[in-house]
Amino acid sequence: MPGEVRATLTLEVETSIGTARVHLSGSGQALLALGHGAGGGVDAADLVAARDAAHALGWRVALVEQPWRVKGRKVAEAPPRLDRAWVEVLADLTGSPLVVGGRSAGARVACRTAEEVGADAVLCFAFPLHPPNNPDRSRLPELLTPTVPVQVIQGSKDPFGVPPGAVLIDGAGHSFRPQHRAQLTEVITSWLAQTLT
Repeated sequence: MPGEVRATLTLEVETSIGTARVHLSGSGQALLALGHGAGGGVDAADLVAARDAAHALGWRVALVEQPWRVKGRKVAEAPPRLDRAWVEVLADLTGSPLVVGGRSAGARVACRTAEEVGADAVLCFAFPLHPPNNPDRSRLPELLTPTVPVQVIQGSKDPFGVPPGAVLIDGAGHSFRPQHRAQLTEVITSWLAQTLT
């Protein structure tokens, strides 16, 4: 059923910048590892839709909470520290194929570290192409860093910009709402099935 949460194992993983928390669910060899954004947690609508779509395909899913969030802080760490914690968490997880990703800041982390963690593909939600009203500060080089397939799913009205080649969710902004779930699920399922078979 949509939204159904299969048995979840919550693990605490020690990193060099603090304790991360991993919510591991599903079964199978394939693993989808997703990180949250700077302003929210692993219960974001797009991450939940991705989790459920991956479960339906027989994948395991790891939703990763960065140490700063586990500590209850409101402001994310600097990118190098986010990357370090992510790489250290992924070192404790195995999967084949391995798809990494996340939403917003989590998508940036996944792109920057895809090669280092040995990812087979990257799934990005709401990739923040540039700060709102500041298109000159493009983060496109980060999105182009992975040498593996990258899928970006973006709201058509995202104030952080729309990366080239993104699949657009009509009417969505930087966050996705329950009414976007069916479209998100369709895009995620199709991409996972086609890219990694």
